[in-house]
Amino acid sequence: MSSDRAVPPLLPFVATQQLTDHHCHGVLRSGGDLDGLLNEADGDAARDGLAFDTLAGMAFRRWCPPLLGLPAHSSVADYQAQREALDPAELNRRFLQASGLAALFMDTGYTPRALLSPAETAALAGAAAFEVVRLEQVAEALGADGVGPAEFPDAYRAALAERVTSPAFGVPVAGVKSIAAYRVGLALDARRPRDAEVAAAAGRWLADEAGGNGRTGGDGRTGGTPPRLADETLHRFFIWCGAELGLPIQFHVGYGDRDIDLHRCNPLLLTELLRALEPTGAPVLLLHNYPYHREAGYLAQVFPNVFADLGLATHNVGARAPEVLAEAFELVPLRKFLFSSDAFGLPELYYLSTLLFRRALSRFLQARLDADDISYADAERITRLIGSENAARAYALPERA
Repeated sequence: MSSDRAVPPLLPFVATQQLTDHHCHGVLRSGGDLDGLLNEADGDAARDGLAFDTLAGMAFRRWCPPLLGLPAHSSVADYQAQREALDPAELNRRFLQASGLAALFMDTGYTPRALLSPAETAALAGAAAFEVVRLEQVAEALGADGVGPAEFPDAYRAALAERVTSPAFGVPVAGVKSIAAYRVGLALDARRPRDAEVAAAAGRWLADEAGGNGRTGGDGRTGGTPPRLADETLHRFFIWCGAELGLPIQFHVGYGDRDIDLHRCNPLLLTELLRALEPTGAPVLLLHNYPYHREAGYLAQVFPNVFADLGLATHNVGARAPEVLAEAFELVPLRKFLFSSDAFGLPELYYLSTLLFRRALSRFLQARLDADDISYADAERITRLIGSENAARAYALPERA
């Protein structure tokens, strides 16, 4: 029996649903280290093909080779050779177009390599483009420009407002993102900091800059100029500034590279801050969440402004995606769950994320249909909600997305 014949068919409305990817990154203009970009490992932890001896690697070898004209389960060497023979633009176009995307919300705050812009990436996918501004990056730009501690609070508010109303990449800004999880963890004080506290914290941070105390690291790494921004008061200030602008606020939660302390990334640590933010009405989007996806579902259930997803984990758990997605659905209202890929660098990650998500969602819905838990109309409606409508509501998108 061929691999294709062994694959259960997707529910038709799941197969054709255009997805809004509410958290993703650009793809490389060319090339890409498959071992180093397939999952969150790097350095020695990604050597000697270790990334491909994972469920993510097995899913990659099963689903990606056919798009390059190779048999499923082709060797990594054969795949790499075929990949390198293709024009980079064609490679990107092939995988992005096959992903079935309606809109991309791109975090532009992490660009260590030559990445396509939001507009360029979305054009290859045939999708609408939106930007998500990383809160810490705005502060880092101010530090690099020589803004002093006393002026920092007002300067930051003005810079963030300007960044939102005059987008740097020429596409609408849909929201902001906090990487506090990478820098200080999620046990944030709920209180809005006073400007005097912010100025004092900025003074400590800028003093580190003068002393050259930068640090390299993972998702939020700055390379040492300005230094690593790891002050709880400042991260909390950034979040409140985003809320004051009425913007949706994304939080990195859970799974990431080794620059985080995973035990400090449980979304339950945000509970007091979520209570404090609720009166602002600002939507809060909990990203990734694995292995805390059940906790995130609980928070989305009890807080009216909280939403959750399973981005990054969907393709990293490979064939286990149906089981993990079902766990994520245990408590979360299905009108509060969004799709995201958190794809970065490799166009294959967009394709893997969307394909494995469709397979997982289809299996979940088919099981509910078989048990007579839901009607066919219910299943179609749930697919529309998760695929695009929840994102449109959370981010107040125009109808085109």
